Amino acid sequence: MPFWQCYYHAIWTTKYREPLITSAVEEVIFEIIQVKSVELKCPVLAINGIPDHIHVAVYIPPRLAAAEWMRHVKGVSSHEINVSFPNAPTHFRWQKHYGLLTFGVKNLKYVVDYIARQKEHHANNTTIDYLERTDGDD
Repeated sequence: MPFWQCYYHAIWTTKYREPLITSAVEEVIFEIIQVKSVELKCPVLAINGIPDHIHVAVYIPPRLAAAEWMRHVKGVSSHEINVSFPNAPTHFRWQKHYGLLTFGVKNLKYVVDYIARQKEHHANNTTIDYLERTDGDD
């Protein structure tokens, strides 16, 4: 078996950046992303977010394209939210764009800490722009 270390920092938002991720929704999203990632053999290293977006640090093996992991977790999580909250005032959807950054093992602690402190970073306006991007616009 070849040696590999493929770490990714994924960021994606709700459709139109609507603040739909309540604490109850967040719990379901985080759980289903963990479950799907285990099925795909892609360990989640950190997951957190705020009402309009989430961040995930994940270890994706080279046998699976990172875009495929993203497609799977976004699809299953939005589906599960709509099933779990059928009376929600709006249909839950993710935007199609996302941010996906690679990082090395030396930065693992930094990325995990940044993700763990998402709510604090956004409350204190201490976010880092390139770690929050979800599209190709400058």
